[in-house]
Amino acid sequence: MKAVLLAAGVGSRLGRPFPKSLVKLPDGERILGRQIRTLRELGIEEIYVVVGFKMGLIMEEFPNVFFRYNPFYYITNTSKSLLCAFEDLDDEIIWLNGDVIADPEVLSLVLENKGNVAAVDRKKCGPEEVKYAADKDGFIQAISKTVHPAHGEAVGINKISREDLPMFVSCLQDCADEDFFEKAMEKMIERKGRFRAQDISEHRCIEVDFEDDLRQALDMFSG
Repeated sequence: MKAVLLAAGVGSRLGRPFPKSLVKLPDGERILGRQIRTLRELGIEEIYVVVGFKMGLIMEEFPNVFFRYNPFYYITNTSKSLLCAFEDLDDEIIWLNGDVIADPEVLSLVLENKGNVAAVDRKKCGPEEVKYAADKDGFIQAISKTVHPAHGEAVGINKISREDLPMFVSCLQDCADEDFFEKAMEKMIERKGRFRAQDISEHRCIEVDFEDDLRQALDMFSG
């Protein structure tokens, strides 16, 4: 099992002069640091961080992980950042957006579930959140910002099996530069691949895109 953390973006909506994965939580731990620590506590040692914007700050802060560089981070989206990491890997992989803060139980649920998994929160979503719809057996049917009707939010924590990794890499390659990685998940579903929706609604999990998200996150994890 390997882990990939996506931390290449500028984070313009939050408006910080540094990568938003370096934002500090109330206990002084950075978002990315919390992700790395949690993954290692769950037994995953091989962790890859995809960097771009002010990558030196991240590399200096976390020297004990592997790095992949997306040189086109300023004109590409998460599908291409994920491709930078996945192209030369051959294993089961859990991947997270670098701005997601979650309870360790969220990652445990994803890791314990067999096959391909997408962590989801069954809640009402806003227009900027990635939404999903699942079939009666709990497998993702659609996943994007425009899903309607939606069953909830896809929180940005996912897992791909070793067997399906080549197909998923092909789907990432087929994505446009501006596509989120969820587009590759939809392409894979079209090719009869499957992602199980893992409900994590009982646990804390939030993705930090805007200032309001950050305030919620700081309050949510203040303890």
